[in-house]
Amino acid sequence: MLLKGEQLAAHLERELRPLYVLYGDEPLLVLEAGDAIRQRARQTGYSEREVLTVLPHFDWGQLLAAGGNLSLFGDKKLIDLRIPNGKPGRDGSAALQQWCQHISPDNLLLITLPALDWREEKAAWFTTLSQAGIVVKLNAPPLNELPGWLIGRLRRQQQSAELESLQFVAERVEGNLLAAHQEIQKLGLLYPPGQLSLAQVRDAVLNVARYDIDGLREALLAGDINRLTRTLDGLMQEGEAPPLVLWAMSEEIRALAGIRAGLDGGRPIDSLLRDAKVWGPRVTPVKKALQRLSTAQLETALRHAGQIDRLIKGIGQGKVWDEFLRLGLSLSSKR
Repeated sequence: MLLKGEQLAAHLERELRPLYVLYGDEPLLVLEAGDAIRQRARQTGYSEREVLTVLPHFDWGQLLAAGGNLSLFGDKKLIDLRIPNGKPGRDGSAALQQWCQHISPDNLLLITLPALDWREEKAAWFTTLSQAGIVVKLNAPPLNELPGWLIGRLRRQQQSAELESLQFVAERVEGNLLAAHQEIQKLGLLYPPGQLSLAQVRDAVLNVARYDIDGLREALLAGDINRLTRTLDGLMQEGEAPPLVLWAMSEEIRALAGIRAGLDGGRPIDSLLRDAKVWGPRVTPVKKALQRLSTAQLETALRHAGQIDRLIKGIGQGKVWDEFLRLGLSLSSKR
């Protein structure tokens, strides 16, 4: 059974199952979900806890042994199984599937994984876990959903803020959910319960955005020139290597150009997306970008990227970071 992260609290109030799987790309959310399950387990009599971490050469017999070792006092046990690389391997796959065939109410198995791709989500071991227990996928909310996430965090400390204030916080913690959590906690320490003004939020919140290459690619696809400008400026201030920035932008432009050319030739978009290795969360933003960009625009952008490449190598005149911004502007939704 698959649950959304925001559904977990209500689920735990109703019941506690003997098997939970937590995975996703946001460590803060995975950690919080794990803490909630462990706390609920303690409240319902799981007084013993055993932590197993799957490292190279891990003996999967330890998992089955942990489930079979009953307490002398008849206490129930929580087994905290952590798989840092998300790949249990052949022995692990067999052990996990065997566990699911003999689930006992005396043991609660909590499995923590990193983000998984679609292939891993369809693997036999993961499918078996999904059918036998509760699976919670915990990814960071995208930028446009971050204000809603912040509202929930403020509500926990009996505070609220206008949309403008929430957007201000979201822009400054972009891509860094732990920083967002810390800033909300700071507001709770600085101000009493109630409505927060924009001035109060501005005074308290630091610019802790994590400008990264993935954020740059997302902004380019969305045609969001404000976010693109902030991200490029952040990358420049952090001393990011221009060749890496150019590679990220060029890869997106090249993929869009290939798909756009195929669409112009009458090919179906699903086939073109597969050929360009576009799947998962990237599909929607790529489709939206294609709706506003023509073949001519993308070919011009590729030529511009070639000019920037020569500029990075010292051929020609101009400022590399200014050209990155010009390249992004040429592909934005507001040219």
